[in-house]
Amino acid sequence: MIIIKKKIWPEYYELVKSGKKRFELRLADFDIKEGDTLILEEWDPKTKQYTGRTIEKKVDYILKFNLDDFGQKNKLEEKGLYVIQLA
Repeated sequence: MIIIKKKIWPEYYELVKSGKKRFELRLADFDIKEGDTLILEEWDPKTKQYTGRTIEKKVDYILKFNLDDFGQKNKLEEKGLYVIQLA
């Protein structure tokens, strides 16, 4: 198990902190596994600086896919995609 640090913008930081947002959508340009620790470091895009606030979360589940795994790459590029959190 490893510790991974990633930037998070203030509005998303607040949603994670409040417990409303319990997921992350990230470019799969790093290695991550279930059981790893994700440290989200608040980043202010206006000042281009870290604020000093962090949230530490244990990784519970990862779904990785390519845009054309379901034969819908063109539709995904046209319409975007949702990440839906279930209660």
